Amino acid sequence: MSLVGALPFLKPRLSPSVSPGRQRRHTLPASEFRPLDTQDAISVFEIEKEAFISVSGDCPLHLDEVRHFLTLCPELSMGWFEEGRLVAFIIGSLWDQDRLTLEALTLHKPKGSTVHIHVLAVHRTFRQQGKGPILMWRYLQYLRCLPYVRRAVLMCEDFLIPFYQKSGFKVQGRCSITVASLTFTEMQYPVLSEGLGCKPPPYRISDGMD
Repeated sequence: MSLVGALPFLKPRLSPSVSPGRQRRHTLPASEFRPLDTQDAISVFEIEKEAFISVSGDCPLHLDEVRHFLTLCPELSMGWFEEGRLVAFIIGSLWDQDRLTLEALTLHKPKGSTVHIHVLAVHRTFRQQGKGPILMWRYLQYLRCLPYVRRAVLMCEDFLIPFYQKSGFKVQGRCSITVASLTFTEMQYPVLSEGLGCKPPPYRISDGMD
């Protein structure tokens, strides 16, 4: 996984009127939440591959599918970057039916009002820090600002149901999709749109949230 490079810089001298603590706060790199693009695809896939293959034996999205969705609907993705490094992400697309079908795994339906969340993953170095729930909360708040979105849905293995329930998702029933021997539960979250007057959470924050 590649990191964003930076030119070497000299540490500024402290002014006598500025305390070291205040100076350090101004030089901390910002965390950033932003939509992903195709240039992020390899970093996304590396995190996803490490997170899922050891548990499920496969990834929700392969590299070509990551690029596919980041080309068609980058606005339905969200990445969390720290010091230019991707540490967690969500990728979604639009769907136009009440329940997920096999087509939902690969299609983006531009006229749909349901956001299908394909994958949420956190880099292994940053797990057990609460980043997954924080990112999901910010993503769901962001969806409220999209007037065409009415709900978010996802499918997950049963051991992940409590995790998503803590974010407000409700069980909708067994999912018709199976992958090899894996079965899934379908969950949904009602998105109460605030329309055009809605102000999404800021994408940039000055310090880490954990």
